[in-house]
Amino acid sequence: MVGRSDIDRENIETWAAPANVAEVKRWFVCEVLPLEAGLMQFLQHNWRDRNGIYDLRQEVYVRVFRAALKEIPDRPKQFVFAIARNLLIDCVRRENVVPIEAVSDLEALEVAADVPGPERTVQSRDELRQLQVALDRLPPQCRQTVILGRIEGLSRREIAERMGIAEATVAKYTAHGIRTLTNILYSEVPSMWRQL
Repeated sequence: MVGRSDIDRENIETWAAPANVAEVKRWFVCEVLPLEAGLMQFLQHNWRDRNGIYDLRQEVYVRVFRAALKEIPDRPKQFVFAIARNLLIDCVRRENVVPIEAVSDLEALEVAADVPGPERTVQSRDELRQLQVALDRLPPQCRQTVILGRIEGLSRREIAERMGIAEATVAKYTAHGIRTLTNILYSEVPSMWRQL
């Protein structure tokens, strides 16, 4: 059903250097095996065939071990549960049937949720800084309408009342502000600055 359920010990050296294998084995015993109770509960909760649960567990272990031979993951728990979730999806696809009882709720366990890594966090902060610089370059009224409408979520009417201007003027300022932001963020010279 799931395929080979144990690691081919004779060919393990073809996957990685022997020193790496010993390191991965230590990591596996210390980080992955303690997760077995939670993994079994997850598999039992999400797979209808109780007889195949142990095979699924072994296949998860094989996939985790093989992946770790290439690179040991930073967050083992999330990694193991992501592999388990993907394995269940693969099994359902292989059956070419998606019965309701086959997979009760794969998203219920949020340990495998994507958490941005350090690179993505740095990239997001850089994008926010660029946006702030671009906002600071807008004319004051355009900046205020964009912030109130797009960031604070106020309606055109609420912005007009707060700023003491007509709704049509709010629409004009917002459109101009968004166009200018787009030009700034995509490194095009805005037409209003070409004239300066």
